[in-house]
Amino acid sequence: MREWLHKGLRLILDDARHYQILCLACLLGIGVFLLDFDIRPAVVLVMMVSALATQYTMTRIFNLPIFDARSPFISSMSLSLLLRTSSLPLAAAAAFAAIASKFLIRRGGKHVFNPTNFGIVAVILLSDNAWVSSGQWGSGAWSVFLIACLGGLVINRAGRCDVTLAVLGFHAALLFGRALWLGDPVAIPIHQLQNGALLIFAFFMISDPKTTPDSRLGRIIFALLVVAFAGWVQFGLFRPNGLLYGLAALAPLTPLIDALLPGARFEWKQSTALRAVNKKGEKHEHETVPRPGGMHLPDAVG
Repeated sequence: MREWLHKGLRLILDDARHYQILCLACLLGIGVFLLDFDIRPAVVLVMMVSALATQYTMTRIFNLPIFDARSPFISSMSLSLLLRTSSLPLAAAAAFAAIASKFLIRRGGKHVFNPTNFGIVAVILLSDNAWVSSGQWGSGAWSVFLIACLGGLVINRAGRCDVTLAVLGFHAALLFGRALWLGDPVAIPIHQLQNGALLIFAFFMISDPKTTPDSRLGRIIFALLVVAFAGWVQFGLFRPNGLLYGLAALAPLTPLIDALLPGARFEWKQSTALRAVNKKGEKHEHETVPRPGGMHLPDAVG
């Protein structure tokens, strides 16, 4: 029993995605049971089933060696935390778009868009029956502290503290600078920063190591561009969710930033079991498998 528990603990500690799943599940549970989030269980279930089904289908289509459920779990829980809709087909479509984008929209061996971000932006642009509930966390200090602590655990494991801190720093500078320009009291930008959706974006979305630039300088520049675009959307076009739009719009710049400012490519640390499967199937993360039409796709899609 002790050996079994030790192996299970090592499996969790070896991969930052396990931290992310646990943290998102904790936040979702707190939101539903303590903060009374307006989340229909049917919507959460449909998102999860759709994400898992899409991941499984794409795994079979592209002949990947194993079915990895971690990414669809992460995407479906992130969608449940942020996206609101009364339509079950839209919920399914958001999850499908999120997972399918990893396989179908790629460049330089990486998927271009953050899956959750792509799914959210796709459905809110295409439908009036989907929106982002940014104020559901309230502005209480305890919830901000909780999200920051849980998110900090994830980005520390994934090695993406720099882009998260850059986004929060640039966004704070934008809000305080605008308040100073307009003569608003500092209480306004402070209140705007005490936003659960902002922290979830910074800690769990833009910190995705598979869709951010490889170099630290590249990630900081990318964060600055996203915040600048978000400021234009929010204060120039007077539309909410500027950061979500900014990340979706500027994600295609990541390959260019990687070319100009190259860095070490991030790879998820494989568990012993996964390495054994890959070895048995004579497949490795750097190899490719045939795609329909003669194209190729890396066999490790995370």
